[in-house]
Amino acid sequence: MNRLNFLLKTTFLLCCAFLLISSIYEIQPTTDVASENELEKSSEITRKKSSIEIKIYNERQQRLQNAVQDYFKNAIKKGLIVGAGVSIVQGDSILLSTGYGKRNVNKPAKINKETVFRLGSLSKGFAGVLVGKLNSDGLLNWNDNVSNYLPDFQFNDSDITCQVKLSHILSHTSGAPYHSYTDLIEADVDLKTIASKFESVQPISEPGDLYSYQNALFALSGEVTQCITGNSINQDLKTYFFEPLEMTSTSTDFNTLMASNNKAHAHRKYGKRWKTIKFTDKYFNAVAAGGINASADDMAKWMRFLLGHNQEIMSAQELSEVFEPIVEIGGNRKYYQRWDGHQASFYAYGWRIHHFTETDTGLPKTVIHHGGSVNDFRNEIALFPEEDLGISVLMNSMTKLSKQVIPDLHRIISGIYHETTPEVIVQAGYTNP
Repeated sequence: MNRLNFLLKTTFLLCCAFLLISSIYEIQPTTDVASENELEKSSEITRKKSSIEIKIYNERQQRLQNAVQDYFKNAIKKGLIVGAGVSIVQGDSILLSTGYGKRNVNKPAKINKETVFRLGSLSKGFAGVLVGKLNSDGLLNWNDNVSNYLPDFQFNDSDITCQVKLSHILSHTSGAPYHSYTDLIEADVDLKTIASKFESVQPISEPGDLYSYQNALFALSGEVTQCITGNSINQDLKTYFFEPLEMTSTSTDFNTLMASNNKAHAHRKYGKRWKTIKFTDKYFNAVAAGGINASADDMAKWMRFLLGHNQEIMSAQELSEVFEPIVEIGGNRKYYQRWDGHQASFYAYGWRIHHFTETDTGLPKTVIHHGGSVNDFRNEIALFPEEDLGISVLMNSMTKLSKQVIPDLHRIISGIYHETTPEVIVQAGYTNP
């Protein structure tokens, strides 16, 4: 009897164990299938979202291309410009890099993204960033005295001469009268000779006190960098920026510009007709102030770098020092001071820094900007750091369009990229992407 009870108990325990094991193995496959279904569902949602984002990007980019093309076609039709090289970047993406109109009004060749223009004072931004790079590398300091590097540079007031720092000539606050010896720059006098001429200049203020725009003094920054590196500013710009950023059409001399098979010709308007004017070699003796040539495509690469997307070359912190406001630009007569929402303008190191208030939101906005003209080329560049956005417009004629082209293009971009529900979402039937 005891043996029978033992067998029954043993059999009962074995049955329970079997049922328990069976239930575990029956439940497990069901759990795996559910997990796989959830993963597949999640993956499908991710694919759909990614697909929608790509469609949104492509649709917006196409609309941007169409809108900007219409804008410049209209400007050409109205006789405001002959042509333009235009680039727009946002984040790490080049949204647009192209050309409109003709290189030469008398010939059929069209401007494209590789057409080279003279930059004029947009060159000052390159010089400021170069000094920033050498400063961050510990090779010089913003507060170095200019006369320590260039003994021939003297004002007629020796006390003031000793106070003039590299930061002062890069921010137009040296104390020299407005546009001192710009005529000598345009007469192709070498910079060392020009530096010695300042001995007869009577300063109008203490260094750092007053904004007074300069070309000759600003150009001396290139002589200072040469003392540091042993290379011309032409070579330093190429080594530090043009080559690593693959700015293959950018140059700093007259001969390279003239040898280009894809360059824009400058124009001047006589009555209602545009006529080409001769190339001059002005400002190639003063590269830092106005002697750089570049294409729309290279300007796109330059802006992407300035927005902090090539950290291996310069960090965002190092670049921010170049854009630090130094002196306020007074008055209200400058064209950029009449842009909507303008509050104040300053000069940094080769850059103008504007403070705005957004008209629709009331939020503050910063614009890092510069204009440039030389040899009847007229150009504009602007960075909007809060939007990670850059706009560059290079034009082969002097034109009143230059005064408004940056805010005009910014409005076009904002209308397309800041809309609440892109058209592609509506068309696709997705209202909550």
